[in-house]
Amino acid sequence: MRLSSGTQAPPGRTVAAWGDDHHGRSHARTPDRPARLTFGNRPTQAYLALVAVAAVHVAVDTAFAQHADASFAGVWLFFLAAPAIFGFLAAGMSFGDSSAESAAFLYPALVLAVLLQALALGAFTRLLKDGTTAARPRGV
Repeated sequence: MRLSSGTQAPPGRTVAAWGDDHHGRSHARTPDRPARLTFGNRPTQAYLALVAVAAVHVAVDTAFAQHADASFAGVWLFFLAAPAIFGFLAAGMSFGDSSAESAAFLYPALVLAVLLQALALGAFTRLLKDGTTAARPRGV
């Protein structure tokens, strides 16, 4: 059976189970599942929006505000990325203090920590959503 992309479905698989469904949409399930858990529900979208607002606040505060002492605007990003960011920082400290304190390590670690927590939040949301019908013995 030929799919719209010109490839063939594996033996024993139909078009609806492998490639395009009857509406012409592709629905490969495996690759997009982590992305759907990370970005595809309201709690994770709200969390990522909150992180984006905090990141914009940090960027504006760093670029345009003058402070007599240190600003604590960046602390909010760490609060929002906790506890995962602390795991990344601990792993970075094992390579040496200077590597963990560099911006080249810190910014990607912050992004990965936020994405990891959004994935965990999405998985927890899916667990709560799918677990609403608790398994109980009938008649009890």
